[in-house]
Amino acid sequence: MLFLLQRLFKLNERHMFARPIYLLILLLLIFTNSNANPPAKKIKTTPPNIIIFLVDDMGLMDTSLPFAVDGNGNAIVHPLNQFYRTPNMEMLATQGTKFTNFYAHSVCSPTRTSLMTGQNSARHKVTNWIKSEENNKTPFGPKEWNWKGLDKENVTLPRVLQANGYKTIHVGKAHFGPYGSEGEDPINLGFDVNIAGSSIGQPGSYYGMEGFGHIAGNKARAVPGLEKYHNKDIFLTEALTLEANAAISKAKEEKKPFFLYMSHYALHAPFNPDPRFIDNYKDAGMNERTQAYASLVEGMDKSLGDLIEHVKKLGLGENTIILFMGDNGSDAPIKLIDNYGSSTPFKGKKGKHWDGGMRVPFITSWVTPNQKNKGQRKIPIGSNATQNQIGTVIDVFSTVCEISSTEMPEQYITDGFSLTTQFNGKENKKRTNEFINHFPHKHRSSYFTSFIDNDWKIIYHYQIKKAPKYELYNITNDPFETTNLAADNPLKLNEMMVKLEIELTQMEALYPEKGEEMLRLIIPQQ
Repeated sequence: MLFLLQRLFKLNERHMFARPIYLLILLLLIFTNSNANPPAKKIKTTPPNIIIFLVDDMGLMDTSLPFAVDGNGNAIVHPLNQFYRTPNMEMLATQGTKFTNFYAHSVCSPTRTSLMTGQNSARHKVTNWIKSEENNKTPFGPKEWNWKGLDKENVTLPRVLQANGYKTIHVGKAHFGPYGSEGEDPINLGFDVNIAGSSIGQPGSYYGMEGFGHIAGNKARAVPGLEKYHNKDIFLTEALTLEANAAISKAKEEKKPFFLYMSHYALHAPFNPDPRFIDNYKDAGMNERTQAYASLVEGMDKSLGDLIEHVKKLGLGENTIILFMGDNGSDAPIKLIDNYGSSTPFKGKKGKHWDGGMRVPFITSWVTPNQKNKGQRKIPIGSNATQNQIGTVIDVFSTVCEISSTEMPEQYITDGFSLTTQFNGKENKKRTNEFINHFPHKHRSSYFTSFIDNDWKIIYHYQIKKAPKYELYNITNDPFETTNLAADNPLKLNEMMVKLEIELTQMEALYPEKGEEMLRLIIPQQ
């Protein structure tokens, strides 16, 4: 074809009279060629349905599925794994991929805001849990911290998915803003449907007979919008599951892809025993409150199984991906001894600066795995796979955007990485293996910043009343943070502190304040 075109356009002057004929031939050749090689048709695939299954206060050890591994990456079963019963988590991991080094912020509102925005708490400034009634700054907390949470102007995961044609469904705990704020109602943040979500961070009661707090229990934390279950013998976890399944069915009827943010109030206090499962723990050697907590865990696991079964019955399993995770370390009522307890063998728990406060379960899988499915070939997930490279809640935003082929707004800043490469058990060499947990407030651990960088972790304790304190751990060799190396390795401590200062400065982080003084990092000399 190219040769003929060249010949036709190299006519000399004495053939000018014949050019109309050559032009006609040229047009015929172009037409014939275009029909012989029509443009390839794009194969249209149905956007995948996406479920984020978020469990409140679920730490790494609150499950029969082992997440702790040895130096070779092999799973180790610890005593707490033998206490809990989570068969559906085990099933999900068998057919998908579990992450053994997945991090969240150490309390709930920072994690939930990071999940919604793809930003670290140091950037979005929701650095403490949001108290519904008032500013929870605490004595030396930064005055400008974002205690009002998310609003209508924020870029959020449901909002960008909504713009991409998704039916966005919120079920359960929200905790995105205080009373009277825009973030109090998830509808303002991009959800089409809100079931039982409000400002509250815990339920007034788990019992339908108590109206989930409206009839009895803590009325200040009564769960809204579930009136049809009041005075009925039903547990909150079950009611939320029924509502989630109904919302999925409706989305299918509307022929829309759905994004379900299934955010259970369990496992948060009050530790009301789930009567369906409490007898399983009577002889387990734990106190009654811990037995009740275990029944909450098993009830949550049943919800996971029921949700998966419902999606399969609707014929949506091959086109539905699920991301299972906790929002911070465990808060199981197990007594701490030398700062080991509910997260043992990991140190600390919810609200603490060690890994027991920050490491959480993460599992991903297609609801019905099928390697021949085109959508699943696009986002492949390993079978019975283990991912030991770091992942964080901050990565979820970018991950879901990639899964759904959703574009983020131009110039929008995210701090995370897509996890899709890691879903198949592979290492993502383009990401940084870092995580910052910035907490400039008073709580179980007060006024600190934890920073993980590959094999190393530092914890900086701000100079509230005396000189700053430093902790340095090699978490590859010492995952349970038993030996503080700060005094023995000043070069590594200095290197980590310099890097942390650069990161916090780049995110315009806020620091604890003493009077009018902002207590910035003090980097020790080498």
